[in-house]
Order: sequence, then C-alpha cells, then structure tokens
Amino acid sequence: MKRYRQLTSEQRTIIAHLRAQGYNHNQVAQQIGCHRCTVAREVKRNHCRYDGFYRSSKAHMRALSRRKNSRSKSKFSAVDMVPVILKLKEQWSPEQISGTFSKDKKLRISHETIYRYIWEDKAQGGTLWKNLRQSTKQRRKRYGAYDSRGRLANKRHISERPPSVETRRYIGHWEIDTVHGKGSKDCIVTLVERKTGYTIIGKLPNKTTEALNAKVIELMGRFKKPFRTITSDNGTEFHGYEKIEEATKTKFYFATPHHSWERGTNENTNGLIRQYLPKGTSMEHVTQQDCDAIATKLNRRPRKRLGYETPAEMFLFR
Repeated sequence: MKRYRQLTSEQRTIIAHLRAQGYNHNQVAQQIGCHRCTVAREVKRNHCRYDGFYRSSKAHMRALSRRKNSRSKSKFSAVDMVPVILKLKEQWSPEQISGTFSKDKKLRISHETIYRYIWEDKAQGGTLWKNLRQSTKQRRKRYGAYDSRGRLANKRHISERPPSVETRRYIGHWEIDTVHGKGSKDCIVTLVERKTGYTIIGKLPNKTTEALNAKVIELMGRFKKPFRTITSDNGTEFHGYEKIEEATKTKFYFATPHHSWERGTNENTNGLIRQYLPKGTSMEHVTQQDCDAIATKLNRRPRKRLGYETPAEMFLFR
C-alpha cells in the first residue's frame, strides 16, 4: 500500500512555475512525482477565484489552514511549551521541533499546534513569531528584454550532468548561488550539498568573478569531503568557473535560465538565510565570521527529509 503524502511548499512552488510556463497537469505531475489528478485537485482547490492564477504561497497557506481546522485542538500546559519555546528562540521551525521531539519521544506535538501557539502569543503582544522564517521573494520573468544569461561558450548544461546527481544518493554534488543586499556591492555566496543540505556561506566584497572564484576556492579548501559537481544559475559572476574547476578538480554545470526549480535545494536554503539577512538590508557590515555563524545554525537544524537528523551529522560524520 502506498503511503499518502501531502504536497510540500517546494512542490507547490514548482507547480506554479510550470503552470506559468504552459505545462499541463500530466507534465507537472511527472516533474514533482505524483499523479496528475493530485495536481488537478490542487489547482482547482487553490487557484484564485478572481483571476484564475495559482499562487504557491497562498495555496500552501490555504492547505495549512484546512489541515488545522480539520483536527481537534490539543491542550498543552505552559510547562509542556517551555522546550518548544527554547527551540523557537534557536530559530528551529515548528516542523523541525515537532519531528525531533517525536523522534526522541520527548513530546508529541504537531507543528500546526506550535504555529497556533505562536499566533496566539503574537495576538497577546508576544514576539515568538519573529523567530519564524521570512517568505522568499517573488520573481518575474522580464518578457521582451534581451537576456544574455546562459550564453557563455563551452559551458556544460545541467542535462549533461550525471543522472546519479538527481538521485541524491551520493555526497559531493553541490549547488551554488549569490545572495545580495541593498545599498552596497557586498553580497554572499552560498554552497549547498544536495544529499545532506550542508551549507557553506562566504562573504564577498562584490559580485565579480575574481572575488567569487577566490572565496569559493577558499571555502572548498576547508573540507576533505568530496566536491564532485557544482550546479549554478547563469549569473555573470560564474563566468570564470573554469578557474574553480582547475583549482578544485570539480565540474561545473549550469541550470536552464528561469528554471529555478532545477536548483531547488539552493533556492530553499537562500530563503532560510533571509531569516538572518532580510531582503532590503545592506550586507556591508556582514563578516565572514557572521557567515560561518549562520551556516552553523542552519547545519545544526534537524531536517524532515533527513529523518530529523541534521545536515552536520549527515555530512561530517557519515
């Protein structure tokens, strides 16, 4: 018997992207690994009745709301909630708290109950909600504009990448991206290992290929663990990738322009980083020490897809 699994936020994001590209329900279902009827029901339930568009963020919130209202409310004492509050203040998500406590048999509490507690706390003037992650920025394709991304000669397209990378069976396959601030040229570069989610963050004074190459080579040199492949978007800062390949013996691959789901692990991780470096703030005063501290926090958070193990445990000690 197949185990029933509800759609995740990441899957809903992919549905929205693919529908915008003109994919039908069957094609979308093949991309996210579910039945086409699941996609059809999802779109029918959660499309906007005013303009007919399917928006992933609103769809996910509606799904959470329906799930919340379908279950009876559990009662937990103030003492029960103390360990929950402590983990929230460490920036653990409600789902991470629920999953880890359940695995360790400390407290059986659903993440919906934790969210409900947070919003009730906020209504009473509390600040627990400030520890929750911020929603990722929405992007739009600029139709009619000349797009030079992906026009780099001799680059390897993601379709040339070994099929085993997609399975996440082996450690050593990474995704890379840059995250920008406001008001200065300063930014950060993020490297995320696909199997474990282990994250490395580096501070850049600017987005030049020289600065990026030097920092990436330095970060990669910290680890004896393998770096077999790196997949990036088509930003010009990665056009000097051959120097990274030469210095680290790691092959670079480039995703298809506007296909952010081809690097979903990195996109999701950048959203987590925005909890510490919010969109619209300057990165001028961010140091490498700050970057290492943020990476450590992320790597010590338990992940549902890892059976509530942490990326650090999976990457460093396995």
